[in-house]
Amino acid sequence: MEAWALTPETLQDRLIDIVRATPTTLQVLRTVRDLDLPDWMIFSGAIYQPVFNSLTGRPLDYGIKDYDVAYHDDRDTSYEAEDIVIQRVAAAFEPPLRELVEVRNQARVHLWFEKKFGADEPYPALRSSAEALERFVATAFCVGVRLEADETLRVWAPFGLEDLFAMRLRPNPLRVKGAGGWARTTGSAKARWPEITVEG
Repeated sequence: MEAWALTPETLQDRLIDIVRATPTTLQVLRTVRDLDLPDWMIFSGAIYQPVFNSLTGRPLDYGIKDYDVAYHDDRDTSYEAEDIVIQRVAAAFEPPLRELVEVRNQARVHLWFEKKFGADEPYPALRSSAEALERFVATAFCVGVRLEADETLRVWAPFGLEDLFAMRLRPNPLRVKGAGGWARTTGSAKARWPEITVEG
């Protein structure tokens, strides 16, 4: 691994450079920033997958299936309130991005998560969008980014960035072992990036 990967600070700088160099991800960040959603960020594949691509010499947008936009607003956790935001965000994009940007109010995920994905573990109410990062199945996936008004990128990575840059998928220690579709999720990633190492 290159020398820049030795400290958390240099890993974060490298992540920021990769996100800035990924045109579509940066476009989504700028568009959503201008909508001024409460406690928003972009997380999941649109953030970690460009890193895998940069490390393996692939086009930076290779393998990105969607752009997950999180926001947190517990003033109204109804689907109707969330749908207003979903439609507002969709209207800010032209196809094909309009169909690829997925918006979810993290304040209401606990209302539907267990029914949709199975009740093999509890899903308590989230207090912020950043807290959602602690729920992803692999530590390398637990990364979120927000573009601030001054064009700086703020990064959240509750388990650090070492696993991401090592292309190492380890189970999230805060999740119930074997829950959350581990085999399916890691298998899908491994099919797109054979260089990934899966542990656990």
